[in-house]
Amino acid sequence: MADELEPRDQAETAAAEVEAMEALVEPVGELAVEMEAEPEPVSDPEPEPVADYSDVELKAILEAVIYVTEEPLESKQIAAALRQPLARIDALLGELVEEFAKPERGLQIKEIAGGFKMATKAELHDQVRLFVKNLKPPLKLSLAALETLAVIAYKQPITAPEIMEIRGVQGGGVLKTLLDRKLVQVAGRKNVIGKPILYKTNKEFLVQFGLSSLKELPSLKEFEELRRLAFSEEEAEATTEALDLREAESTETPAPTPEVEA
Repeated sequence: MADELEPRDQAETAAAEVEAMEALVEPVGELAVEMEAEPEPVSDPEPEPVADYSDVELKAILEAVIYVTEEPLESKQIAAALRQPLARIDALLGELVEEFAKPERGLQIKEIAGGFKMATKAELHDQVRLFVKNLKPPLKLSLAALETLAVIAYKQPITAPEIMEIRGVQGGGVLKTLLDRKLVQVAGRKNVIGKPILYKTNKEFLVQFGLSSLKELPSLKEFEELRRLAFSEEEAEATTEALDLREAESTETPAPTPEVEA
């Protein structure tokens, strides 16, 4: 037929159509590749360099920071602040504890409430107490405050009515004193009628009494002995003061003049 193309012409026509289609598809393919390309990875910030200290230098630093800090320092706090491995800090702290435990040292580094704190040695407490007592009047808790604190320490958490029931006296003011001195703290409310406030000791209590944990509290029998000795000491002081006052009054008061008969 005249309308029909020769096979060669048909092949050329088909090739031209394929080229035209490829020209249309190429830009789309490039765009797809660009869209699928992964973003360049963002490099992590370089870690902070570790300070370079010798063991001697680092041990001296540990001694200094424990001395100047009022609160017990945890080893992980020290490691983070000085940018040192925790294992190295723990090892050097162990060496410091051993060095300060020697008999020629008056101070010790001991673990209190999960941290390390410098304090006087227990065997020197009597001498230190006597020295401080001669410098100024000692600051101490009253017997009522000590009793209340003991009840809280051994029975915690405990409510104010329960404390008063055990002691047999009212003690709202004493409880406020212990709260002001930060030896006890609120521990929530008891799930009973009225929901009274619960009280417990805290970290400051452990620090003030040199305890690592509540497990180191003396037994109730030992505490009663301490309480008895405290009462005896206070009574002796009161008796001495009364005698001194009576003697002073008798010295200052002149003897009566005898009457002379006319």
